[in-house]
Amino acid sequence: MYRVASPSEYLAITGYGIPDIKLAKKSWILPGQFSTIFDVSPVNYTFEVQAMSAEKLPFILPAVFTIGPRVDDKQALLKYARLISSHDKLSNHTKELVQGIIEGETRVLAASMTMEEVFKGTKEFKQEVFEKVQLELNQFGLLIYNANVKQLVDVRGHEYFSYLGQKTQMEAANQARVDVAEAKMKGDLGSKLREGQTLQNAAKIDAETKIIATQRQGEGKKEEIKVRTEVKVYENKREAELAEANAELAKKKAGWAKESQVAEVESVKAVALREAELEKEVERMNAVTRTEKLRAEFLSKASVQEANWDLYKKQKAAEAILYERSKEAEAQKAMSEAAFYARQQAADGELYAKQKEAEGLVALAKAQGQYLTTLLDALGGNYAALRDYLMINGGMFQEIAKINAEAVRGLQPKISIWTSDNNGGPTATDGAGGSSALKEVAGVYRMLPPLFQTVKEQTGMLPPPCLGSLTSIDHTSS
Repeated sequence: MYRVASPSEYLAITGYGIPDIKLAKKSWILPGQFSTIFDVSPVNYTFEVQAMSAEKLPFILPAVFTIGPRVDDKQALLKYARLISSHDKLSNHTKELVQGIIEGETRVLAASMTMEEVFKGTKEFKQEVFEKVQLELNQFGLLIYNANVKQLVDVRGHEYFSYLGQKTQMEAANQARVDVAEAKMKGDLGSKLREGQTLQNAAKIDAETKIIATQRQGEGKKEEIKVRTEVKVYENKREAELAEANAELAKKKAGWAKESQVAEVESVKAVALREAELEKEVERMNAVTRTEKLRAEFLSKASVQEANWDLYKKQKAAEAILYERSKEAEAQKAMSEAAFYARQQAADGELYAKQKEAEGLVALAKAQGQYLTTLLDALGGNYAALRDYLMINGGMFQEIAKINAEAVRGLQPKISIWTSDNNGGPTATDGAGGSSALKEVAGVYRMLPPLFQTVKEQTGMLPPPCLGSLTSIDHTSS
């Protein structure tokens, strides 16, 4: 007969004319030959291997192995055909064989490793189990297509992995807290360090800037103070004008509000008057109608109605006058409040301007005090040098010289120019012929005593003691 195997099956043929076993996908089965069809698709084997580590700590290793015959090797396929010749691939015999190999190799490997090594090196442990089991399965023509070692499980009463996991979790939590504390510490230290560096750099820059500013401040301080004063005065002037404008606006708003209220009162009064006129006309027509209808029978009643009508008109007129007077009083009250508000705004504006002017003066005084303090520090605390600098810088000597010149010009004094002749004696010349004074500069020293004598005669002032005393000198002045 002719037999054909399915795509996942093979024919194992033995008997007449075949020395050992013949494998084929399709073949004629001759008389004296026997054939068996076997499946070569992989099968999943699930185990829970109980093993013990080097510390003699038991644990359970759940594993799932996908195992099947090696179809790419004819010799391996022949070995597999011999294995299942009398058993099916799903039989307990095959499963016990595979399980025994896996459990044996796993126990041997686990016994050579500590529990910590097994727990931390699960991947390496799985690879070694895979290699050793595959080495044993080669003699049966089987191939491990896939091996999945699940998480190690504690044996009841030996909760090593649970405690180890808790230990790892606690270590991770503690490490996380330590990392957070270190990060916070680094952040605080870095922040303080940056703040310190910033303050140091800022202080250094401020010091350098202050030195440069102090060097240049002596020249520009006066103009700066002047400009600030002018700006402050201008600001005060602008603020005063703004306050005045606000007061004027408030006054105009009060006038507009008054006009609006007056217009509103007038409109209300006009409506009231029109209503009164209409009511009067209606009442009059009604009265005329009733009077004409009941003239004969109710003449006395008509007279009473007419009297009542006159009274009613007088009451309405009085009420209208009273309402108009009350609205006028309210309008006057609003005008007085607006005028008071305008005066108050003007007073506030004037007070604000005075305050700003006083602040400007205080700021000017502080700036001048700072200016004098800086100059005094620059001069080493020498008050006399500071006074001389201020007098020179303020042009006081020029002003004194100018004033003295004006005073002398008004007095028209007699001026003598003293020179020395060839014999060493003093000679007086006037301003027109005094060219010899420029040529004989060396005679200035000899000219001093006559000059001091002339000054004494004209002003009554004596020279300082360091220059000596005057003796009577005869000279001629012009």
